[in-house]
Amino acid sequence: MKNLVLTGGGSAGHAVPCAALIPDLSERFNLGYIGTDGIEKKIIAPFCIPYCTIACPKFIRGFSLKNLSIPARFLKSVKAAKRGLKALGADAVFSKGGYVALPVVFAAKKLGIPVISHESDLTPGLANRLISGKCREVLTSFPETAKRLKNGKYSGAPIRGELFSADRKAAREKYGFSDAKPVLLVFGGGSGSRAINEALRKNLFRLTDKYQILHICGHGNMRESNANGYVQREYENDMPSAYAAADIVLSRAGSNTVFEILALKKPALLVPLENRRSRGDQVKNALYFQERGLCRVLREADLTPQSLETELGRTAADDALKENLRSSDFKSGNEKIVNEILSLFPQ
Repeated sequence: MKNLVLTGGGSAGHAVPCAALIPDLSERFNLGYIGTDGIEKKIIAPFCIPYCTIACPKFIRGFSLKNLSIPARFLKSVKAAKRGLKALGADAVFSKGGYVALPVVFAAKKLGIPVISHESDLTPGLANRLISGKCREVLTSFPETAKRLKNGKYSGAPIRGELFSADRKAAREKYGFSDAKPVLLVFGGGSGSRAINEALRKNLFRLTDKYQILHICGHGNMRESNANGYVQREYENDMPSAYAAADIVLSRAGSNTVFEILALKKPALLVPLENRRSRGDQVKNALYFQERGLCRVLREADLTPQSLETELGRTAADDALKENLRSSDFKSGNEKIVNEILSLFPQ
């Protein structure tokens, strides 16, 4: 089998899609991974594939003196990535973006190793904009994104296959939920969301009159509570069960999360991370799907305990939204992505 090196990281959003592809890719390739010692290493570790750690500078948006050292540090990262690619015997590279991917793709280009990248968001991130010219193809989760890239090609989003296998009854029993009230699943990304956590907790007793709540609040964000039907987790390794138990989802609007919710056909209220704290990709993702009647959106500037209760009620009662989800066709893009990588090696 050929040797395929995966890369991508800096946040869970760049590593989880790689993890979603590993079960399919491992049947066709010898796999390795190049990343930092950060979140991507923790996400990839359970798969027990060779992992090469490199140090990688991160560009700080806006003016920062730290950015002045990036060129020299980046060259060191490229050299380290070249050593990693050689050690892993890379025949091809699959990049999921993020600042970690930059030196790996630059190194692959220098070594003549073909690269395919994937962009999850509606608007391409900085890393994929910088490396797109060095890739054979940039695959995309959104059809519109492919049209914005010279070598873009729509594939759909990588989605973890195990999400579809959990049993609803067993999942509810796991968390101690009954069928008496709908289950609300709340989470805000890998580190949680302070804004969502606070708005939820300030109105917790009214909300638990209407819902049973599974709240994945993020590391260090647990709070003592005696509210009935309220279950907290800092982190949930068993997301298939969390989704299976849920009737409604309240979350941020990272593209991986949104595509999982859509594939599972769960009514969702999205609270996107605002532009001032990101490049605005979550807002664009959320509004894109709201315009198509596939979710509801509550902007963080409008998020209060009262508005959260109101919008959750509207989401739960939105029959048009539920019908749109039932008739939607958001399948996993895993098969198309794997086939595009295989096309690098014609028989």
